[in-house]
Amino acid sequence: MHGDELKYMKLAYDTNWMSTLGENVDKVVEDACAVTGSKYAVPLSCGTAALHMAAKLAGVRLGDRVFCSDMTFSATLNPILYEKGIPVFIDTERDTWNMCPESLEKAFKKYPEVKVVIFAHLYGTPAKLDELKEVCDRHGAIMIEDAAESLGATYKGQQTGTFGKYNAISFNGNKIITGSAGGMFLTDDKDAFDLAWKWANQARESAAWYEHKDIGYNYRMSNVIAGVVRGQFPYLEEHIAQKKAIYERYKEGFKDLPVTMNPFDAKNSVPNYWLSCILIDKNAMCRQERGEYLAEFWTEKGKSCPTEIMETLSSFNVESRPIWKPMHMQPLYHHNDFISVNGDVGADIFDRGLCLPSDIKMTPEIQDKVIEIIKSCFD
Repeated sequence: MHGDELKYMKLAYDTNWMSTLGENVDKVVEDACAVTGSKYAVPLSCGTAALHMAAKLAGVRLGDRVFCSDMTFSATLNPILYEKGIPVFIDTERDTWNMCPESLEKAFKKYPEVKVVIFAHLYGTPAKLDELKEVCDRHGAIMIEDAAESLGATYKGQQTGTFGKYNAISFNGNKIITGSAGGMFLTDDKDAFDLAWKWANQARESAAWYEHKDIGYNYRMSNVIAGVVRGQFPYLEEHIAQKKAIYERYKEGFKDLPVTMNPFDAKNSVPNYWLSCILIDKNAMCRQERGEYLAEFWTEKGKSCPTEIMETLSSFNVESRPIWKPMHMQPLYHHNDFISVNGDVGADIFDRGLCLPSDIKMTPEIQDKVIEIIKSCFD
């Protein structure tokens, strides 16, 4: 927080615009369009609401299969279930940890009728957008970007969240800028914008009374939340620079360890470095076993694993987390199809990967301590 957030929250209070209209809401819509380059933005209660609007606009209906990122948070594909669709999970590629274009092509060969593809830009790193878009366009499928984690990241100079027909960004409490909650639906399609705005506002018709022809949702962003987001937008680039410094400090600190940082395509993309992660080399992994809720490991000199590092960090009151557990490994989706051309890349990254402390309030001195603790796990 920088101070302006409280000023704009107080503005909502002082002007008595505490609901879903007001100066703050109008301004964050302007900011979102200015930063991303999207023509239209609908301010919503969360990024998941934006993805739900995208799924409805894309025409997802009962029994429709939808190709989805496999290694992501469940919010990426929950809206498919809201509309009674069937997620089909597409494996991850190693270059960016995002949806694999080759696996997507394989999926279309198996399910040529699919008309919607939704993928996330994991940990703020842009996916292989040219390849994914080419596959989608060739098969006549609508592309939806979950850019919740990647606000400010670019691919060939263009902001993520503007490549799909319908897209979503998030201002959740852990994002690169935050409103504590909130999100945006982004599109260049005026008709889609109008319909998403209507649905998110309880699908009210243009009548003096409450007239309804469609199912609606109470997905609107409040003027108070918008005040926090409004105060954060001017600091987006500063936050990205701070996140990058954290990533680079980890990279330098781990240069002698058998680990690599979460990768990105330096030729075509600039991530927002939202979350710094490591991947332990296969030959440096000690034995690790994970159940549905618990995990255990067996120590081995010169080797470690995510579970050992997590437990060691936790003993110093430092939080870390595993990489997103792939969706096809989740109990909820054990009946859903999973498509891959290279074995199970996502499961391997989940097994060997770890998300590190990446808060911009973390001082270099604290980060150095985190690095030293992790180093000690490989002794």
